Amino acid sequence: MPTFAAPDGTELAYHVKGEGEPLVVLPGGPMRASVYLGDLGGLTAHRRLVLLDLRGTGDSAVPADPATYRCDRLVDDVEALRVHLGLERMDVLAHSAAGSLAMLYAGRYPQRVARLVLVTATPWALGRPATAEHRLAAARLRTDEPWFARAYPVFEAWLGGDEEADQDLTAFAGFFYGRWDDTARAHAAALDGQVNDAAGDVYFSDGAFDPVATRRALGRVAAPVLVLAGEVDGGPRPELAREAAEAFVDAEFAVQPGAGHYPWLDGPEWFTGRVTAFLDGRRTAGPAAWRCGR
Repeated sequence: MPTFAAPDGTELAYHVKGEGEPLVVLPGGPMRASVYLGDLGGLTAHRRLVLLDLRGTGDSAVPADPATYRCDRLVDDVEALRVHLGLERMDVLAHSAAGSLAMLYAGRYPQRVARLVLVTATPWALGRPATAEHRLAAARLRTDEPWFARAYPVFEAWLGGDEEADQDLTAFAGFFYGRWDDTARAHAAALDGQVNDAAGDVYFSDGAFDPVATRRALGRVAAPVLVLAGEVDGGPRPELAREAAEAFVDAEFAVQPGAGHYPWLDGPEWFTGRVTAFLDGRRTAGPAAWRCGR
């Protein structure tokens, strides 16, 4: 397992999978170990994935200063990884909460990003979080699912802050997946032990984001960007995810049919095909794709 030193001396680990040109992958959570990403639906057949364990997660060390878990403080860890890998510029894929980290990185180091993929990423860094109503509206798309009637009230209670509902997230985990099958159940069950909850509480803390400054900085990012949303994801809903695409000069926006928050599990072939086409510089048109930009 390779490691490198962050600017403050914290030892950070990353995992390498697959062959081909490197693709640096930032995990969400926030602050979830990269193991949940697996091989991103078989993307390893096309790219060499460099999956970072953010500080205090997975095989990375716990920092001396817990304040460094804040999203904006993690930007220099990503830059230290680039330097360690010896890359002049790098392709980056960020999932979920890491989308905000990737946006902050691109804004601070625009010349270091070759291509950027944001997967089901709520634009927290732009001051646009997903709301409880966003999530419930997406959940109501699943009324035909046999588990809906049992799961929806628990999900609603959890979003309202019910501590009892927080004790069993698997009761409503189906809302985070496009297909609540055995693969999704196993993925959801593995959540325990993968997330540093204390670090996650700091990730979005006060001072992490300056939406006005970030929008201004992203307007100077020349790298092509793909923003990919899941059709039935509630955090973010596709219309909210699209706002991230609109912040960039050169962006594509795509909605994966039938996908939830983990689209590489819901439709691996669609996901890998769309991401690979973008990374290879092939533009994709169709009913689930839009071009944004100025």
